[in-house]
Amino acid sequence: MSGGTGLDEAIEYHVVNSLGWASLRPLQADSVEPVRAGADCVLIAPTAGGKTEAAVFPLLSSMVQEEWTGLSVLYVTPLRALLNNLYPRVTKYADWLGRRVGLWHGDVGDTERKRILAEPPDILLTTPESLEAMLVSRRVDHDRFFSGVRAIVVDELHAFAASDRGWHLLGVLARLERLAQRPIQRVGLSATVGNPEEIGRWLQGGGTANRELRVVSEEASGASAVPEVMLDYVGSVPNAAKVISSLHRGEKRLVFCESRRVSEQLAFELRELGVQTFVSHSSLSAEERRRSEQAFAEAQNTVIVATSTLELGIDIGDLDRVIQIDAPRTVASFLQRLGRTGRRPGTRRNTLFLATSSEAFLEAAGLLLLWQRGFVEPINPPPHPRHLTAQQLLALALQEGAYGASTWREWWGDLALMDDGDEVLQYLREEGFLVEDGGLLMIGPAAEKAFGRRHFMDLLSSFNAEKELRVVAGNKELGFISPLALPREGSAQLDSKPILMNGRAWHVEQINWERFEVLVSPVAHKGDVRWHSDAVALSFEVMRAQRDVLLGETPDVPLSRRAVDRLDLIRETRADEVSEGGLVVDGSGQDLRLWTWAGLRANETLRTALGGAEGRSFNEVMIVRGAGRLDRLQGVALDDVAPSVPVEMVESLKFSAALPLPVAVKTLAERYADRKGAAMVARECLNAGSSEQDSESWS
Repeated sequence: MSGGTGLDEAIEYHVVNSLGWASLRPLQADSVEPVRAGADCVLIAPTAGGKTEAAVFPLLSSMVQEEWTGLSVLYVTPLRALLNNLYPRVTKYADWLGRRVGLWHGDVGDTERKRILAEPPDILLTTPESLEAMLVSRRVDHDRFFSGVRAIVVDELHAFAASDRGWHLLGVLARLERLAQRPIQRVGLSATVGNPEEIGRWLQGGGTANRELRVVSEEASGASAVPEVMLDYVGSVPNAAKVISSLHRGEKRLVFCESRRVSEQLAFELRELGVQTFVSHSSLSAEERRRSEQAFAEAQNTVIVATSTLELGIDIGDLDRVIQIDAPRTVASFLQRLGRTGRRPGTRRNTLFLATSSEAFLEAAGLLLLWQRGFVEPINPPPHPRHLTAQQLLALALQEGAYGASTWREWWGDLALMDDGDEVLQYLREEGFLVEDGGLLMIGPAAEKAFGRRHFMDLLSSFNAEKELRVVAGNKELGFISPLALPREGSAQLDSKPILMNGRAWHVEQINWERFEVLVSPVAHKGDVRWHSDAVALSFEVMRAQRDVLLGETPDVPLSRRAVDRLDLIRETRADEVSEGGLVVDGSGQDLRLWTWAGLRANETLRTALGGAEGRSFNEVMIVRGAGRLDRLQGVALDDVAPSVPVEMVESLKFSAALPLPVAVKTLAERYADRKGAAMVARECLNAGSSEQDSESWS
């Protein structure tokens, strides 16, 4: 490296002499100027693409050369494990310049927190929930602690933007800007997304007219070798284990599964075949996951089986192979996983798909078709987050003690999160969540009752976690398990099939429902376990790609002999469900089946537009009864249509207690709508039925 990078000279020196790099990666080099200029940025590269350095190196350079003091940079991620993984790395970079890094999340002890508050670090690694907790804590002098903040790095931006946690982060960040009394530079790190400019504008929040946004992408900076991707059909999880055990021996393999249950089953089968196997998913204890990830990073001839927990940027060392059981839900997810490989010189990114069923095989083929077309899903933040609006209004009252009933908007400006603020605030006041005294709003008795337990801790987290029981073997915590997997009555039921946890079988010795704890002991024979999961709603684009596969398009990747045979069989058996002309309608019997290949959300949106016709929707087909003539869709406006959701589902919407029930139901329903997909299907319905007298004559 010959200088001229725009970075501080000390960083340039250590990049060469401490890291052993001959040069910066293209993304890192291209990011220096916009980050140092203070522009809001979105930096895009695959997993392990050097995004952290692309943000941290320029910010450290500005910190030193512009003499920033106190807490200057916040670095937030969606996962504590990712923070733990990043901490030693970022600490090393800061040490080069005599700067300090702190780590603050739910697992950090009180002693370390007191040290951080007494001597604020230059960079703080944390989560949005921990930032919220600090803002409402009486132990934290907000004005002193946050007054020097100049920039925030949002790692895994796409994961935040696609969920309520993103809205929560923007609300917290707006309040931090008011405390700092300056705009806070926003640097988002993301894998490939279909709409980076739009997500960047979203990250900026409101009032972006005078704020520059720069998108820097590794794809635009330099091309890479064509990945090695292959599709195989194996028919079952045990067969997948046999293939994995026989292929790529001596190499380090990361296997992605789409559910915790499959990951446990596969890990058990691999161990039965003598393969050194580790497991990582969200229901394992943090200690078990850390132990697995560390052991895997240090081993060679080994396999780690994971869900999407390892899709994000946790460092588990250099990988030789990625193997995908069945198919991820999105192309973006596939790109994340593919990017785990090909990091060493002379190696290529690679993924082997092993489909365990015909349905999964079709999903994988459709996904690969989209990938080869260059399609990547746009990220769409959840619409109308009114429940997060309520949370922010309540959290501000905890933070400030009281705030102006007529001046509350000054805290968030024109942030879209607060678009429904007047309506939400009116309800909070009417129901006693907030009470007014002398023009000031403060926490009321209803908020104390709904959220006051454990010092309002429940109000500080923007996501709902499934209630699970703690699984303990001796004095060792293994993880957590759904109550659905366990017997509730009768000790005789404890002699039933063992459960799987961390790829091993365990006998249930005792269930303590009061402590929500399960005591287990190891056994040799195979067990099973299940966790709660909602119906998988695939996108319109993914489903249409599957239809294209059935109609004859084949992804241009190597297919095994088994895969070729399975593809022929699937096309033959499902030929009646697709048509070159579009929609296939089956009017035989009492039910009308519309093979839309449009996705669950589009189908349910359309069924609602038909007046909530009796029936049921799936990803590929919509079943309706008593719909009458479907050509009446000609005059239906879909702009405000949202699928009907059961009132009971409102409990899944965090902070729904702070909204009127009809508003909470509406908020939830809007998240299930796909109006664009429904409109396309409606046009196909009209074309299909234009020459028919009524729906019953369609065939």
